[in-house]
Amino acid sequence: MKTQAPQPEYWRYELPDGFEALAGKTDTDNDLLSLRIAAPNDLWFHVHALPGSHVILRHPDGEKPDSATIRIAAGIAAWHSKARNAGSVPVVYTEAKHVGKPRGAKPGSVTIKREKTLKVRPSLP
Repeated sequence: MKTQAPQPEYWRYELPDGFEALAGKTDTDNDLLSLRIAAPNDLWFHVHALPGSHVILRHPDGEKPDSATIRIAAGIAAWHSKARNAGSVPVVYTEAKHVGKPRGAKPGSVTIKREKTLKVRPSLP
């Protein structure tokens, strides 16, 4: 009998134009979301240099988000972090295919390549 892979728990936000943002609730959920659930072209977000949720921005048809949608997803990542009460927060993002896991790294720890940084206010849509 085949056991089912664990499913992550996350907050889900519906965004304009059919996009959705998923934010992991725990380090293990972040791993599953970032490394198993995210499609290669989904965008991955995380507050820079502080603990917080991994946020995946996805569209069912694989469409590319506009800059306003990217800013909303970055705000969600800032909200679900230790910087929630800060003014303007740096959030890094990249395509999910550029997110990896070092061998032996603890849950929630990932490496990223080709990231961009946005400064946003922590907020929910």
